[in-house]
Amino acid sequence: MPSLLKSNLTRLLTQKSAQCFTALIFLFCLPAMAQTPPSSDKITAQSAQETAKTLSEPLYNPFIERYILDEMKQLRIDQAQTKNELIQQIVDREHRSVDRAVAYATDTVSYFFYLIAAATSILVLIGWTSIREIKERVHSLADEEISRLVQQYEKRLETIESEIQKKTAHIQANRKEIELTQEVQSLWLRAQQESAPSSKIIIYDKILQLRSDDCEALTYKADTVLELDEPQWAANLCHQALEIDPQNSHAFYQLGCSYAALNNPDEAVQFLHKAIAKNESYRNELQTDPALQSLKNFEPFQRLISATP
Repeated sequence: MPSLLKSNLTRLLTQKSAQCFTALIFLFCLPAMAQTPPSSDKITAQSAQETAKTLSEPLYNPFIERYILDEMKQLRIDQAQTKNELIQQIVDREHRSVDRAVAYATDTVSYFFYLIAAATSILVLIGWTSIREIKERVHSLADEEISRLVQQYEKRLETIESEIQKKTAHIQANRKEIELTQEVQSLWLRAQQESAPSSKIIIYDKILQLRSDDCEALTYKADTVLELDEPQWAANLCHQALEIDPQNSHAFYQLGCSYAALNNPDEAVQFLHKAIAKNESYRNELQTDPALQSLKNFEPFQRLISATP
């Protein structure tokens, strides 16, 4: 609503200013029109310049100036009065809005107290005749609700605590496993760097102390033992690895090499055949492995080498 009044005021002031400007233009042009000959219908640009040069007095006089000033003063007075009227209307409407808000708040508070009185009357009718009884009843209900919530949250906390303990144990186990894996990895790196078979066996024993079911450590230890010319020991290690992982192709290959060193070519070829059946890449190593040189002239071994996959 104030914006509408403001727009009306602006439009009114604009109209007044336009009227004043029109009057000024008329007053300034009146003397020039009086000096223009009535017989001339059109004035060229050259004649207008000559007329301007021959002017001997201004186009307006003090009387006209006084008239213009009085009109402007009256216009300002009218604008001030209009502005005051609009401001008064805005203030009146604001007062009416405040009065309505106060009346609404008063009615709301009155209705609220009426509602409280009605509720109190109903409570008295159903048997709660005193504020003390109401207070005690509220306290008892609050205690019961609090007790129920406490029990519920205690159960939840117990569940959360048990889950946290399980996760903590799992994290601890994972941490130990990670530490063990890192230690085993470092031992494997040391074993690759060692050149002496006896030093490698010591490292493999350390790996087996950390992980007794490490088939890879057993088979690599068997390979190292074969280098020390201990085929029976290597065969025992491979059998231990097969007890842990019956499908370990490296264990079968090392068993074949062990039995070849024990002068048992039939069993050697049998285990080599199992190794190739599980991993075809061992077929390329049969002709170059020094541990199998004793089987070169053995016919089943030749057939195994020449057999196509």
